[in-house]
Amino acid sequence: MSDAISFLAPRADVLARRSQIVGDLADLLPPECLVHEARELVPFETDAFIAYRRLPLAVALPRSTAEVAAVMKYCHRYGIPVVPRGAGTSLSGGAIPQEDAVVLGLSKMNRILEIDLPNRAAVVQAGVTNLNISEAVAADGFFYAPDPSSQLACTIGGNIGMNSGGAHCLKYGVTTNNLLGVKMVLTDGTVIELGGKALDAAGYDLLGLVCGHEGQLGIVTEATVRLIAKPEGARPVLFGFESSEEAGSCVADIIAAGIIPVAIEFMDKPAIEICEAFAHAGYPLDVGALLIVEVEGSEAEMDETLKSIVEIARRHSVKTVRECQSATEAAQIWKGRKSAFGATGRIADYICMDGTVPLSQLSYVLKKTSEIVDHYGLRVANVFHAGDGNMHPLILFNANDPEDAARAEAAGNEILKLCVDAGGCLTGEHGVGIEKRDLMRHQYSEADLAQQMAVRAAFDPGWLLNPSKVFPLDGRSAA
Repeated sequence: MSDAISFLAPRADVLARRSQIVGDLADLLPPECLVHEARELVPFETDAFIAYRRLPLAVALPRSTAEVAAVMKYCHRYGIPVVPRGAGTSLSGGAIPQEDAVVLGLSKMNRILEIDLPNRAAVVQAGVTNLNISEAVAADGFFYAPDPSSQLACTIGGNIGMNSGGAHCLKYGVTTNNLLGVKMVLTDGTVIELGGKALDAAGYDLLGLVCGHEGQLGIVTEATVRLIAKPEGARPVLFGFESSEEAGSCVADIIAAGIIPVAIEFMDKPAIEICEAFAHAGYPLDVGALLIVEVEGSEAEMDETLKSIVEIARRHSVKTVRECQSATEAAQIWKGRKSAFGATGRIADYICMDGTVPLSQLSYVLKKTSEIVDHYGLRVANVFHAGDGNMHPLILFNANDPEDAARAEAAGNEILKLCVDAGGCLTGEHGVGIEKRDLMRHQYSEADLAQQMAVRAAFDPGWLLNPSKVFPLDGRSAA
């Protein structure tokens, strides 16, 4: 295990009372909702940011908002840290526990409570998977727009915590643009409701604050989300370019021309080869970079939009233009893209970065990213949401080699700093977690951080919720 990123020291008084705490939690929850044996705690020791791991004190798996509130009230009373957990797909270490913490998992809260098609909304428990919402309303001609690559597994609670996006966020926005309301349990067990089915709510926009809070302001137990009518048609097109720089410049020019496709996804040559070997999607292997551009609407609308995009691509020496000819072919194209992270894991360990840059800087940052990774003697595969500049370079390394792992982390930190210096930010959709926590000072001034921490402390004065995440550990006394 790497020790480059530190955690808060466990609270000795909490560790000393472990047996009592487990016994008290057993009084609040049925046996099947409490995990405390060491062997059974192992699946909860880390998330998708696998370089770091800690065994939690216990794992609570409540089935209702009332049970969540009871656990939170108890932990607040006795000063016990709580780490919220959805499906554990966090790529920034957002759900990694610590030894004195109770992990509060929401996997048993997985019911769709209401489908309200007249108001184009759905009310779901926080443990419902992202994809399950779209599947539940597909027959009625609707879908839920945010679609992270992990949408088969990731949950709405986790999506809200990280303000997740996905391939189609270019047109439809990320989670915050599709979230109407939440039910949330505060750190002392108080239950509040924010927003609802109406388009706007009176008072401060606390819903906007909660979306992206990384489990530090409360525990979201239910969400009201926006449903969108399916378009008349959708058509993905593959564009192959000689280099990543040409592909990046093409993306910038498409957006600058006022054209907003439903998605623009990018893959460089290593990513193309990895994904094609796994999904057999028909990606061209003789190009240096690939764009998947999806347009939607009527046949006439799609033809007109694609005509304009092809004209722009030709100005960037496009080598390949291939429109899908069937729903099956379209599904294969997206299978390759959605499988990118898993397919890469078949050939090497990797760290997936999440910086976002202005589109005008995309080509420059891609070039510099390659130079940074080369400097550390590593390899990189780039696959990301190009339309909104949300980059996901996958830095390949050997997790069993501590020196290789250290080089990968160092390269990743340089890439994230590069994104900020180019006018972007540290994270587009994966969150800060522990991964980017110590880079927050590169993005924000001390005054900026102090204000954010003061807001966090207003919700959680004891810093019990996800305590080692997001903010530098040495700056918290000022909050």
